[in-house]
Amino acid sequence: MSETTINPSTTDNQLPSNIVMSGIRPTGMVHLGNYFGAIRNYVSMQDDFECYFMIADLHSLTTHPDTKTLKENVRRVLAENIACGLDPNKATFYCQSHVYETGELYLYLNMLAYKGELEKTVTFKDKARQHPENVNAGLLTYPVLQTADIIMHRASLVPVGKDQEQHLEMARNFVVRFNHRYGDIFPEPHAFNYNKSLVKVPGLDGSGKMSKSENNMSTLYFADDDETIRKKVMKAKTDSGPTAPNTPKPDYIDNIFMLMQLVCEPDVISKFEADYNNCNIRYGDLKKQLAEDMVKFMAPIRQKTNDILANDQYLVDVMKKGAEQASKSAVKTMKLVRDAMGLNYL
Repeated sequence: MSETTINPSTTDNQLPSNIVMSGIRPTGMVHLGNYFGAIRNYVSMQDDFECYFMIADLHSLTTHPDTKTLKENVRRVLAENIACGLDPNKATFYCQSHVYETGELYLYLNMLAYKGELEKTVTFKDKARQHPENVNAGLLTYPVLQTADIIMHRASLVPVGKDQEQHLEMARNFVVRFNHRYGDIFPEPHAFNYNKSLVKVPGLDGSGKMSKSENNMSTLYFADDDETIRKKVMKAKTDSGPTAPNTPKPDYIDNIFMLMQLVCEPDVISKFEADYNNCNIRYGDLKKQLAEDMVKFMAPIRQKTNDILANDQYLVDVMKKGAEQASKSAVKTMKLVRDAMGLNYL
C-alpha cells in the first residue's frame, strides 16, 4: 500500500485526508490483545489526527439482539478505553446510535450494494454458519453500515486488522459507486496504522490469539483481578524444557516469551532467554515473573476503569460531548450528500 500524504482540508467540499475513524464493538470486556492490537495505536493517533472512535452498539445487534446488557457493556467499553489512554478531549469518542444521520446514509448506500457481493463476505458466511437461526438483513448489510460509519465523517484513514480488510475493500467500492453517480463527495478509505506496529497477542493456551470469543482462561481481561491474572498465566501451556542448547522454541513457548516482551524488563527477558538456551529453564519461575509483571501492568488500568465506572455523570458527559461532536460532522456531510443526490426540494 502506498504511503498516505496528510493534507488538512480547507473547505467543506474538499476531500479531507487527515481524518481517522474506527469502531469498537461493545460485546465483551477489553483484553490485552485489544490494547496492543489497536488501542495503543489509537492513543498515538489522537495527538496528530482528527480522530473519531465509535462504540458500535448498532453493529452488535446483528449478533446480540438482546439489549439487556448493552448499556452496561457500552459504559464498560467507554471506561476501559479511556483508562487505556483514549482522551475524549483529544478525539471524538461517541456511541454509534447517537448519530441519527448514520441511518439515512446507510439507506442511500444500500441502493448501491448488491445482494451477491454481500453474500460473499467472509464474515457474513461465518456468522451465518455459526447462527443459522439468526441470518438477518442487518448481518447481510453489515459492510454497508460500516461504510456509512466511516464516510459519515469523510474519513480516509481506517485502523483495521486483517479480518476487516475485505469490508474496507467493499467500502471503497461503495464510495467509488457513489462518487461516480453523484459527484466526488467522499474520499476512498484505506487501512492505516500509525507509529507503533500492531501486535498479535497470543492466547495463553498456545493456540491462536487472545480473543473475546475464545477460551476465557487463555485471554487476559483488564477486568480480571490480580489473582485471576496470576492463575491464568500459571496455567499457560509449557513442556519439560529443551534437551539441547539453543533449541528452537515450540510455538507455545515462543508465545510466552512474546508476552514477556510486552510487560517485562529487557534484562528479565534476557535472563530467561539465556536459561532456555542453556537448558536450565524453570518454567514455574518464568511464569511467576510474567504473572507479576502482567499484574503490575494491568492493575492500574483496572483501577482507573473502576474509578470511571463509579462516576456515572462523567460517562454521561463523555457520551453527550462525543454525540455533539460526531453529529456536527454528520450534519455537514449529509447536507453535501443530499445536495449531490438532488434531495433538496425545499
